[in-house]
Amino acid sequence: METITVKEFTSASGVEGWRAGVNGASIEYRTGDFATGARLFASIAELADAARHHPDVDIRYASVQVRLFTHSARGLTTKDVALAQQISVAARELELEAETVPREHLMVAVATPDASRIMPFWRAATGYTAISDIELVDPDGRGSLIWLQPVDKPMGGRMHIDVVVAPDAAEARVAAALAAGGVIADDTHAPEWWTLADADGHKIDICPSRT
Repeated sequence: METITVKEFTSASGVEGWRAGVNGASIEYRTGDFATGARLFASIAELADAARHHPDVDIRYASVQVRLFTHSARGLTTKDVALAQQISVAARELELEAETVPREHLMVAVATPDASRIMPFWRAATGYTAISDIELVDPDGRGSLIWLQPVDKPMGGRMHIDVVVAPDAAEARVAAALAAGGVIADDTHAPEWWTLADADGHKIDICPSRT
């Protein structure tokens, strides 16, 4: 089955509130209580079985997060669009609205001038699945995305963590990290991202979400 682009997914009707990226499309509903979340999950399970396409669903006391991804195609497909539309209808029937603030997430960035040279190692060592020439995802949908970040020259084992936060939370997060003993390692790309370092020189990027 052919994959579709992030833009093709988000431009489809009936998927308002869904966010899409290289590791799938997701949405989070604030249910307010566990029983309502269970009812939403029951509806999702019935829809998924009928479609023979099953999302990852994370049920918490007051929220439900759903992630869609077509593993056989290693990307988003029209199957994800169709199921997202149906899930949105089921949520509306329960009078649930999508969370508007994007959830924070971590991404491991491994800088390399030649991703093809190290991709086999990272795939074998982690058990992850490659979804592109430079990206690997946890097949169980639990671990952080691993990005083999293209750079112009070798950087001697350079890797760092990206923390993706809500767009209006980035500067406050940077300020909190600086107050906690961090330093600015590079802010030439701000406000797209800030590179901070701890007292030992370990680096972390604070990145506002673009979705």
